[in-house]
Amino acid sequence: MQTNHDHSDVTVRRDGHIAIVELARPPYNYFDETLIGHLVAVFEQLDDDASCRAIVLASQGKAFCAGADFSGGPTDPQMPRRLYRHAVRLFATRKPIVAAVHGPAIGGGAGLALVADFRVTCEAARFAVNFNRLGIHPGFGLSVTLPRLVGPQQAAMLLFTGKRIDGRKAVEIGLADVLAPDGEVLAHAVALAHDIAASAPLALMSTRATLRQGLADAVLAAVDHEASEQEWQVRTADFAEGVAATAARREAVFTGK
Repeated sequence: MQTNHDHSDVTVRRDGHIAIVELARPPYNYFDETLIGHLVAVFEQLDDDASCRAIVLASQGKAFCAGADFSGGPTDPQMPRRLYRHAVRLFATRKPIVAAVHGPAIGGGAGLALVADFRVTCEAARFAVNFNRLGIHPGFGLSVTLPRLVGPQQAAMLLFTGKRIDGRKAVEIGLADVLAPDGEVLAHAVALAHDIAASAPLALMSTRATLRQGLADAVLAAVDHEASEQEWQVRTADFAEGVAATAARREAVFTGK
């Protein structure tokens, strides 16, 4: 197994026919345009590598991905649109992806986990699509990908409440696929990726393309709408309050302004 550091915040190592791609911004792996752009570049490079048949998406530190970092205050209103255009390219890549969600996958971090075909997780993990609790519309294509996995009613419940669920509940509702013991998520994700990589590579990519037909186009349409909603909502008092309340770990007091 050789390690190849393509970018400082995304590392790649090989294990036979699989590539293990890790986010390297511990402990929380907050993302921005740069990180998502680097991840796109790595995935597209692996698409062109015939020796790679499956990808494991993992991360260093305590969280899988805690989403975008809003701790600095109000964000650039145009940032979501730029970032989500990168994200669409992740959905358009061709190799099967297994996400190893060993810790929190929050907001856009949950959206990133849903880029993958499968999610391996554990009871200690936490999933939350907490955009409404921050005062903004969900993003990262979640308005398409979440209902596709768990159904419209369960998706609405998660989006409207922003509630956190653990890995066991995520598997129960179809948000994740495999429940591994705490501390063994990556090993189980690698094992699943090897099982996938044992299939004929051309047939595998063809079947995946059939099953995901139209997904990237649907995500593209969704993120355009999501970004349009977020662009005006990040200017609201409710968004400023949501970010401040989250940082202070207190209940937000929204005013609808």
